[in-house]
Amino acid sequence: MKIASLIARYLLGLGFAVFGLNGFLHFLPMSMPAGLAGQYMGVMMATHYMTVVSALQLIGGILLLVNRYVPLALTVLAPILVNILLFHSFMQPEGLPPGVLFTILWFLVFASVRSAFSGILQSQVVQS
Repeated sequence: MKIASLIARYLLGLGFAVFGLNGFLHFLPMSMPAGLAGQYMGVMMATHYMTVVSALQLIGGILLLVNRYVPLALTVLAPILVNILLFHSFMQPEGLPPGVLFTILWFLVFASVRSAFSGILQSQVVQS
């Protein structure tokens, strides 16, 4: 399990670092999807919302690659993964498999550092 989580951390970090960096350098060709997905992406790019998302992807990916603040990186990347899954589930289903793969990788890394999340996963607050 330790080796699997290490590989998952590197793959997840590399994926988010590459796609986050692509948001700034545009080295991977990306075409605008048709229909509602294209309108959604157009608004996200026109308002520079994607710049913030790309920066968060890049920061989270780098943190995973250098093995520092891994729980913070997972916390930052979790809502991005939810948005990726929702976008591809409802608007562009052909892109869903990579999103599912990244989610599986996220859970593998999460399992290795789950003790860092023990405080927020309690059902009741312990009074001191």
